[in-house]
Amino acid sequence: MKFYILIISAFFFASCSSTKESINVEQKKADNDEVIINFKTGPPTIIYKTKKDYTSFVPVILSEDKSEIVSYPGIKDVYYKGEISYPTKLHNGYLLDNRGIGANVAFLNITYEDYSKLEKTPSRDKLFQMIQDNNPLTEIYNCGNRAAYKNEIANLNKLIDNNGLEKCKCLDKE
Repeated sequence: MKFYILIISAFFFASCSSTKESINVEQKKADNDEVIINFKTGPPTIIYKTKKDYTSFVPVILSEDKSEIVSYPGIKDVYYKGEISYPTKLHNGYLLDNRGIGANVAFLNITYEDYSKLEKTPSRDKLFQMIQDNNPLTEIYNCGNRAAYKNEIANLNKLIDNNGLEKCKCLDKE
């Protein structure tokens, strides 16, 4: 009789052990699916949506009151990793910034390609006259340190697909 109790107990503990192991495996899988956002100092991961398609147009940064340009690229500064710095398309119409935009972005009426071919960078006044939209965003987020992502595009798409943008810092939203 003791022998049967011992065997039944062994099966019981073995099944609990495998269930616990199964739970740990499931937990690890769930943890691996989660995108961890790191806000340590470094280049920000800016994702955004616009009212219209401005992906080929040069962005500039305006003052808070939108009365002047406070930041703009030089003609050689429109490149990212050796290519023209078009934003990267993400899921659901979101874009990943590769240029350095912010909540006060405006888009010029000149494409990156045409801008990069200019002989010299236009003056702030001339650039201000070239603004086609000084309020183009519908939403913009800072999703942490860009250098911290192992697979940036896949991780950002996963955030978007899983309604995870609340983990990011909302910089502006209509």
